[in-house]
Amino acid sequence: MAATRFETEKFNGFTNFNLWQVRMMAILVQINLKNVVIRKKSKNLNQI
Repeated sequence: MAATRFETEKFNGFTNFNLWQVRMMAILVQINLKNVVIRKKSKNLNQI
């Protein structure tokens, strides 16, 4: 399994939050983690 590394700035309050959020989501889509972030938490942890 290959590791992919992305360099990005943390949100510091001075940059546009929406732009930062779009960049983060684009990175998550590229590494197939978008569903993990947007999925609702299940009530029972065994359902994961």
